Amino acid sequence: MKQIGYILFAAVLLASCAETKYVPDGRYLLDNVKLTVDGRHDDVNTGKMKSYVRQQENVRWFSLFKLPLGVYSMSGRDSTRWMNRLLKGMGEPPVLFDTLLARQTVGDLQQMLYNQGYLESKVELWTKTRGKKLSTTYKLYPGEAYTVGKLEYLIADSIIKRELGLDDPANWGLKPGSQFSVDDLDRERKRITKLLTDRGYYRFHKEFISYEADTLGDGRKVNLRLMLNPNRTEEGEELLHTRYKVRSVSFESGAKDDSVIHLRRKVLAESTYIKEGGYYSGSDLQNTYNHFGRLGAVKYTNIQFREVPDTALLDCRIRLQTNKPSTLSFQPEGTNTAGDLGAAATLTYQNRNLFHGSENLSIELRGAYEAIKGLEGYSNQDFIEYSVETKLKFPRFIMPFIKADTRRRINATSEVSLLYDLQDRPEFHRRLWSAAWRYRWAQPSGRFQYQLDLLDVNYVLMPWISETFKRLYLDDVSSRNAILRYNYQDLFITKTGFGLSYNDGTTAVKSNIETAGNLFNLASELTGAAKNSLGQYKVFNIAYAQYVKGDIDFTRILKFDYINQLVFHVGLGIAWPYGNSTLLPFEKRYFSGGANSLRGWAVRGIGPGRYKGTDGRIDFINQTGDMKLDLNVEYRTHLFWKLDGALFVDGGNIWTLREYPDQPGGQFTFGNFLEQLAADYGLGFRFNFDYFIVRFDLGMKAVNPAYDADEHYPLIHPRFSRDFAFHFAVGLPF
Repeated sequence: MKQIGYILFAAVLLASCAETKYVPDGRYLLDNVKLTVDGRHDDVNTGKMKSYVRQQENVRWFSLFKLPLGVYSMSGRDSTRWMNRLLKGMGEPPVLFDTLLARQTVGDLQQMLYNQGYLESKVELWTKTRGKKLSTTYKLYPGEAYTVGKLEYLIADSIIKRELGLDDPANWGLKPGSQFSVDDLDRERKRITKLLTDRGYYRFHKEFISYEADTLGDGRKVNLRLMLNPNRTEEGEELLHTRYKVRSVSFESGAKDDSVIHLRRKVLAESTYIKEGGYYSGSDLQNTYNHFGRLGAVKYTNIQFREVPDTALLDCRIRLQTNKPSTLSFQPEGTNTAGDLGAAATLTYQNRNLFHGSENLSIELRGAYEAIKGLEGYSNQDFIEYSVETKLKFPRFIMPFIKADTRRRINATSEVSLLYDLQDRPEFHRRLWSAAWRYRWAQPSGRFQYQLDLLDVNYVLMPWISETFKRLYLDDVSSRNAILRYNYQDLFITKTGFGLSYNDGTTAVKSNIETAGNLFNLASELTGAAKNSLGQYKVFNIAYAQYVKGDIDFTRILKFDYINQLVFHVGLGIAWPYGNSTLLPFEKRYFSGGANSLRGWAVRGIGPGRYKGTDGRIDFINQTGDMKLDLNVEYRTHLFWKLDGALFVDGGNIWTLREYPDQPGGQFTFGNFLEQLAADYGLGFRFNFDYFIVRFDLGMKAVNPAYDADEHYPLIHPRFSRDFAFHFAVGLPF
């Protein structure tokens, strides 16, 4: 490890020394760009304003090393040699300071301050040279901001003035005494324009609104006049703005070879917000586009309005082209599970317009085979899986007692699914039946999204378990394998859950709560059903699972500039088996480690608590828990081309809420909570191809609660073979 560190340090040092190799005499390498503000001005965002600087310095990896420039500088001048071309292609040429661009930047920053109300501001450019390197500092002196003084709304059209209620200053978007801002002026133009276009003024646009500003009054005040100008003919004659109504709405097929629209009239009506006899509305037009765009059966939508001559009426024509309803796809894949090679194939049939209401039906058939090596005492060495899954999605709420207007306003889908999965392993055979009814919907802004799992039923049957597996793991009368035995019994889970998520691009919150077995338990209590020898009620002769589970994830992104950001993530999950259960089903238990958790460990490689796995064949069962905590900090930066980098620190663990003999040291208590937190650190590389991200993370353990003495702190006593983990994944970790 030390040798690798020395090599990397030497490479960075060598690259730094060669940075000015391709800087001509008399020119300077733009080494650093700073932007400072004189005094305290909370509304002057230097990070945002730096994006207006026309020349930025060369990219720094992790805000420290100009490695792409160093790679470019290590190339030779002979362009006929392939190595020189390769190094220049991988690297980044030096950014040479340009005085013209710097002067233009001063003007741009000055204009930005002016737009924010700092009408007496100034910007100075300071430069500092060291050899062939030059650093720039743009110093902003905003001064005192101007405020809005006297304010007038001059509306020549009395009908519009009455329609907007502008006789009352409470309805004004601008307020006297507020800080003068060009952005506020533009927002007020857009606000008034939207109000008018939503109230029938089909031909109105924001260019009809203009301002007059006067700064000759007392103090730092700007007297404003907002003027809504009348419409004018080509001859200059002033006219009132026309308010239009919709006379008719018609539908046409946009397909050249098919004149039929393959959608029910009710679906067309529910998706169309433009109504005959109503005033024209720009919002209704956009909502109509949005709703037709949500229908998977619709390929494209084109809406046109035609003015009826000599009237204030509009004819609306909606042209729709639908997709081909049915598709069939085949997807083969190769598998490798811990060195066991196999193959799988998926055949999918999809109908996007099953009942002519854009209902989406999908039927997926999957088969998989894997040759398992290294198992002794089993007659068969192969893994075989067959599954069939059917999903039917409706692009609306399918629920009684919901008004049609509510269904129209909410972006919702209803889904019913059925699944049968057959797995034959050398150790056991497993059969899974699953059925679910779900709802998903979102607010118009898209920031809040909701999911309701009204009913989710899972029935797991274990028709056969090999004698070898029984003897080794399940027939032990001690409590050592209680968790293992529970997860190889027939299981019945009926759950209901609700999830809510929020994302504004900077802050993201995901939460979910689910519960299972309560209705069965209530029915069993009311009917006085008998219990088995373990004190459990049964349904279909199976002891059903009963638990409650809640999860919440919080992510916050701090953006320093356009290539650097710091991301914080906290994840907490707690599940509690009760009533008819003392253990959680395996699928509902928490695990830690892996590409999206503690990246210094393999998946299910840590916990619960101080527990240390002793049998690699069954640790995937024992290294699970009832509670999970994830703490992550990740610094992300753009490197070059499509490659991004990350430095990360992870913390957390899993715990059990009860004391289980087969998981010694795994129970959560407040007294041992801190000493049982695990930690790691590492480096990540991400290839960002816009539609998807391929991620490689290299993690090293820092604190390992499963060990004592020196091994407890691998950060101080690292051992690569023991403490290193490599992860490959698609998408960001959080």
